[in-house]
Amino acid sequence: MAGAPRGGGARRPRVARIGEVVRTSRVTPHMIRVVLGGEGLRGFPAGEFTDHYVKLLFAPPGAPYAVPFDVEQIRAELPQELWPVTRTYTVRAWDTARGELTIDFVHHGDEGLAGPWAAAAVPGDRIQLFGPGGAYAPSPTADWHLLVGDESALPAIGAALPRLPDGVPALVFVEVEGPAEQQGDLVLREGVSVVWVHRGDGVPGEAVVTAVKAVELPPGAGHVFVHGEAGLVRDLRLHLRAERGLDPAFTSISGYWRRGRTEDRWQAEKPVWNAEVEAAEQSLAAG
Repeated sequence: MAGAPRGGGARRPRVARIGEVVRTSRVTPHMIRVVLGGEGLRGFPAGEFTDHYVKLLFAPPGAPYAVPFDVEQIRAELPQELWPVTRTYTVRAWDTARGELTIDFVHHGDEGLAGPWAAAAVPGDRIQLFGPGGAYAPSPTADWHLLVGDESALPAIGAALPRLPDGVPALVFVEVEGPAEQQGDLVLREGVSVVWVHRGDGVPGEAVVTAVKAVELPPGAGHVFVHGEAGLVRDLRLHLRAERGLDPAFTSISGYWRRGRTEDRWQAEKPVWNAEVEAAEQSLAAG
C-alpha cells in the first residue's frame, strides 16, 4: 500500500530505470520511507501530477538474476514462478535538483514483497522500475478541494497539499489504523483542514466513508480526489457523484487496491468492477 499497491492513471512509455537506495527512515511504526537516487533516475519525468506512480519490479525468492535484468528475456527463458513481480507505488516526492525519488511503504512484518524489501533496504541496494504514470493535480481554479483516502492514498495526498492554493478551503480525510500512524510532516496551506480517521480493528474504509458522508461541503465548484481501498472508493463515488451531484469531470476517484486481492488479481478484475460501479452510479442518479 502506499504504501499499498495501486494502479490507474495516464500511461507513459515503459522505460526501465534503476533506482539506488540513498537512505531510509520510519515515518510511523508501519510506514517506511525509502529515498532512491543514482544515475538511473536522471531525467525522471515527474512533476506534472501529484499522484505520480511507479511500477517496482521484485525478483521472487530463488530467482537466478539481479538488477539490472531484461524482463522480456526472463519471461522467454524462465518459468513463470521466477518472473519479476510488479508492485505499483505512489511517488511521495521527486526532488529534481537532487535527483531523489521518495516512496513510502506500509510494512506489516513479513507480509508481501515490497514492505519486507523496504524494511531490509540499505544504501546502495538497487531496484528496477517503470514509470512514472499519473493523472491528477489540484485544480488552481476550484472553489474548494476534497481529498480522501487511506494509507495507499496518503503519499498522493501529501504530494498534493503543497500544490493547493493558499486560502482556498480544502477538506482532507485520511483513514489510518490509529493515532501512531498519523503523519506529522504534511505541508498545510491556509484553509486546509485535516481529519485523521482511526479504523482500529474495523473494516478498511468504513470509518472514513462515514466521516465524509457527514461533512458539509463548501459552496461552488469543488475538485475531488478519492483513492484507496475499492470498497471506500465505490461508496464515496456513489455518494459524491450520484447523491450529491458533483461533476464527474472534476472528480478523481479510483480504487488503488481491494481487500483480499493481490495486485495482479485486482488489476485483472478492475475493468469489470469499474463498469459495475458506473452502472450503479447511473441507476442511483436516475432513481
